[in-house]
Amino acid sequence: MQGDAPLVRRALSDVSRETTVVAAPRRERGDTPIARAAEVALEVRGVGSKKSWPRPERCRVVTIANQKGGVGKTTSAVNLAAGLAMHGSRVLVVDLDPQGNASTALGIEHRQSVTSVYNALVEDVPLRDVATSVEGFEGLHCVPATIELAGAEIELVSLVARESRLKRALDAYDQTELDYILIDCPPSLGLLTVNALVAADEVLIPIQCEYYALEGLGQLLKNVELVQSHLNPGLRISTIMLTMYDGRTRLASQVADEVRSHFDTLVLDTVIPRSVRVSEAPSYGQSVMTYDPGSTGALAYMEAAREMAYRGAAQ
Repeated sequence: MQGDAPLVRRALSDVSRETTVVAAPRRERGDTPIARAAEVALEVRGVGSKKSWPRPERCRVVTIANQKGGVGKTTSAVNLAAGLAMHGSRVLVVDLDPQGNASTALGIEHRQSVTSVYNALVEDVPLRDVATSVEGFEGLHCVPATIELAGAEIELVSLVARESRLKRALDAYDQTELDYILIDCPPSLGLLTVNALVAADEVLIPIQCEYYALEGLGQLLKNVELVQSHLNPGLRISTIMLTMYDGRTRLASQVADEVRSHFDTLVLDTVIPRSVRVSEAPSYGQSVMTYDPGSTGALAYMEAAREMAYRGAAQ
């Protein structure tokens, strides 16, 4: 297993260090980790006092991207949104993946006949007419994706300003009514993902704690840099989230250590563990926050959402 560490370092050495990033200050805590975990557990269960977290001065548009599938993009988008909404934030989740998994996890209907983000991108239907409120969460809305979105990559090619269709749709939405817009991307670097990067202010990258998850990271950062150079100079990588962490393996610890060493304060302190409950929740049309509030996955995502909110306030 010792031979894995050089491989991890080599994978990260391929990542461009010239990509614009924002160093987020780590939030100091005066309490103990045990007390902090207990407080979060009570909050998620609805027993403790749910304090409103700080809200950003203006709406934060965050694209959650990684061209590798199965690293936790959709899971992170859904559960971060739920955690933020549970503490007073107004959140819009934009499902940009033709599979519609974020829509499923939030219990939003996304049959082919449903008006969806496809209609907003291709037919200029206002996003306000597409967004649907999520049951059980005040202030949480979702723009669903249908299978029609699979053909949008081809249809967008012939449209004017094809890379900026989503940005135009979001600009037409009254963002003063929102604190966060979280965009869930497909597992590719195609035109849909480019639209998401052009529309966003920030990029959140979930990284699975396995070697293969690092191999395509360099290409993703190069694409972000290209978008910065030609289409969206204000775009920045603000957050790296370690997901599917298995503390029983040495490789997971090595990947986490190397990612933290390379990206420093961009990496959230909170690590998302492997959790059966997190995987089960979407099949019930729920986030893990409501499916099993006391699970390790729910507690981790709640803490990650808190960290995201406080880091944004610090910036």
